[in-house]
Amino acid sequence: MPGTKEIRLKIRSVQNTRKITKAMEMVAASKMRRAQERMRAARPYGEKIRNVAAHISHANPEYRHPFLVARDTVNKLGIILITTDKGLCGGLNTNVQRLALGRIREWEAQGEQFEVCCIGNKGLGFMQRMGANLVSQVTQLGDRPQMEKLIGAIKVMLDGYTQDRFDRLMIFYTRFINTMKQEPVCEQLLPLTGETLGAPEGTWDYLYEPEAKAVLDQVLTRYIETIIYQAVSENMASEQSARMVAMKAASDNAATVIDELTLIYNKNRQAAITKEISEIVGGAAAV
Repeated sequence: MPGTKEIRLKIRSVQNTRKITKAMEMVAASKMRRAQERMRAARPYGEKIRNVAAHISHANPEYRHPFLVARDTVNKLGIILITTDKGLCGGLNTNVQRLALGRIREWEAQGEQFEVCCIGNKGLGFMQRMGANLVSQVTQLGDRPQMEKLIGAIKVMLDGYTQDRFDRLMIFYTRFINTMKQEPVCEQLLPLTGETLGAPEGTWDYLYEPEAKAVLDQVLTRYIETIIYQAVSENMASEQSARMVAMKAASDNAATVIDELTLIYNKNRQAAITKEISEIVGGAAAV
């Protein structure tokens, strides 16, 4: 059994650790609120551009944009994996990586090849360990998603689809449900399907200036960029929520450990006092 000095040092160490986890919990709670506000603020724009893209895609049937045309066969896949740059957020990254790994194993069993874009340092390290074909990456995004940092990696994947390097583009990220629940999801970005765009209510007539191809190129590209931006925002909100919950659990566990160590310390101290008293009484009796 360790002595009282060792137990006292261990109690002090756990108390210092608890101060750190408590501070990280408070910081994550503050960042979580801001991340949720940014995520919700981006939703109206995403919904509006989706509505516009749905109407445009149905308004000019004589021209079909490559993003709207499904390939007859799927031999190659493009994958965008969104994770966090930092750890200490529970099983957030592990869950989405496990989902991606399971799907990749299924696609490999079907003989499909894939190219990967990683957004976030954790996913980048995961794909590098797998030996995946990395074609683009973005790390160190900070606490606020910025389109100018994402646009380069996104363009690489969109060009890969239009240049027939792969036949389908998938995205993996963690969707924010609420503070206590975050869900890893896999969604198809390209080709755009009716389920993604939705059926417009009625039809709109458009006059294209310049031609329809140039307009659709811009609108559908912005739509895909918006989806990815929203996914990054959802992932960041999930990250701060998961980190807050993980740090709260760590603080609670540290408090439990401190209570247990304090009890052991008091027992050892009491045993030492009792032993000294017994020795004094025994010595006095012998005299």
